[in-house]
Amino acid sequence: MNRLTSFLRNYLGDVGVVFYISLLIITAFVTTATLQPEAVEATAQKVLDATAKNVGWMYLMATTGFVLFVLFLAFSKFGSLRLGQDNEPPEFSFTSWLAMIFSGGMGVGLVFWGVAEPIMHLNDPPLGLAEPRSVKAAQLGMRYAFFHWGFHQWANFTLVGLAIAYVRFRHNSHGLISETFRPLLGDRVDRSWGKIIDILAVVSTLFGVATTLGLGALQVNSGLARLGVAEYSVTSQFMILGGLATLFTISAMTPLDKGIRYLSNVNLLLAAGLLIFVLVMGPTAFIFGELTQTVGEYLGNLIEMSMVTTPYSDEKWVEQWTMFYWAWGLSWAPFVGSFIARISRGRTIREFVMGVMIVPVGLSMLWFSTFGGSAIHFELFEGAGIADAVAQEVPSGLYMLLDQLPWGGLAAVLAVILVSMFVVTSADSATFVLGMFTSKGVLTPTRFVRILWGCLQLLMASVLLLSGGLYGLRTLSIIAAFPFMLLMVLMAFSLHKDLATDIRRREEKEELIRARMEQWLLRESEREAERREEEEIHPTAPEECPRPACAADSLQSGSENPKTLTDTSPENSQR
Repeated sequence: MNRLTSFLRNYLGDVGVVFYISLLIITAFVTTATLQPEAVEATAQKVLDATAKNVGWMYLMATTGFVLFVLFLAFSKFGSLRLGQDNEPPEFSFTSWLAMIFSGGMGVGLVFWGVAEPIMHLNDPPLGLAEPRSVKAAQLGMRYAFFHWGFHQWANFTLVGLAIAYVRFRHNSHGLISETFRPLLGDRVDRSWGKIIDILAVVSTLFGVATTLGLGALQVNSGLARLGVAEYSVTSQFMILGGLATLFTISAMTPLDKGIRYLSNVNLLLAAGLLIFVLVMGPTAFIFGELTQTVGEYLGNLIEMSMVTTPYSDEKWVEQWTMFYWAWGLSWAPFVGSFIARISRGRTIREFVMGVMIVPVGLSMLWFSTFGGSAIHFELFEGAGIADAVAQEVPSGLYMLLDQLPWGGLAAVLAVILVSMFVVTSADSATFVLGMFTSKGVLTPTRFVRILWGCLQLLMASVLLLSGGLYGLRTLSIIAAFPFMLLMVLMAFSLHKDLATDIRRREEKEELIRARMEQWLLRESEREAERREEEEIHPTAPEECPRPACAADSLQSGSENPKTLTDTSPENSQR
């Protein structure tokens, strides 16, 4: 028994109840989904229908509330608070920080949906508001792509990341989701309540990351099929996941400031290169015109799009798209938020919100305008057949677009490499965060724990692909995200309470210092006033002194008539 305990301690580190219960839940689900994928798919669909019908509106209300909340924090008096000690410099440079946010955030999703979503909306217009494959359908598709990858999506990551970074670096607490609830729950976060919160965070994170890994496998498989390397099939996707598992295991063996950091910087360079290639070689003027118009339409219709629930019809478009995106973002929030928190030490709250929510949104808009806008241009004006290809195989849209450009084959190879590296970075980042969650919040979980969670999330992605493919990934994301959405609402209240307490203490400290300074200055003025009052009541009489001494004093004070003062010679005395 002692040997087993020593073995577990050496390889697992200081893990606890959260680790073992989360491991049990995930293992049970993976086993069930492997043995009975059809039953899991049918059950998940029933749960999804009930969720969308009864509480679907909560996804929309909650995410909209998160957008308003984090913007309020950034531009209020809370924005000057630092995620760390006062005057503490940031741990990473601004460029590396943004690269890690982008890579650890939604890099895989952008590559997968950059062409697919606008074209899918072109084929099946949002809410039936336009004729399929019309100009209006194209513009609606671009607007909703901006909406789904805009402020709402990144507000989820911003809220969780801000809450974790604040308690971790401002209060030197553990980097756990449960720690963000301490202002509300007190020491109960150290007992069962805290354990339940952390277990929900682990399960939600695994489903969210597994969804992304599944999308990445689909995208890589489609690219390899276009290049004639492998056929598009579930078997190929499993083999791709196995190869990616090997790569991220190698990355997981390196420290955070080397492995993930270097991979993120390379990802950013590859993504920028592919973006510039399509921007220059594609319909550049059309791209910027589409970007300008769609930004205006997105901002002009933001409130309306945020609250669409279609209560008067059986329309399932909101469920299949908007709810899926919000649920996907919510399920990713523990992972992305924790990872962003880990790399954001030394940033102010205002800088954090602007960097995590505003900058990625701008990049996402440019990405969709470049890839989605180019695909729409070639489809509407040149009949490229991209819409038909996406209708048959969703991930193929990116490669069909690249085929329309010079050196499209080389660009397709670059795209496959980019997606693969995004998947590796996301998996590596997720294993790091899951290790933190299940190792009592330590900043450096053991390699064995990280690799274990990496294998489990790849197994989860595999069984999700078995349980309905792309649609199965959507379904289970929405279901798994609901409990954590409720926790995030409470997290916002807890964070505000914590920030308000910190501001109040700082204001009380400043007020105390100001009062002491005023008291000190007042005492000085009081002493001066007492002296003057005493002088007025009892004027001070001039001291008498011998004539030579008085003359000497007058000389030192610079008398205006020195001649009379020096006229004390013997001759003058005789006269």
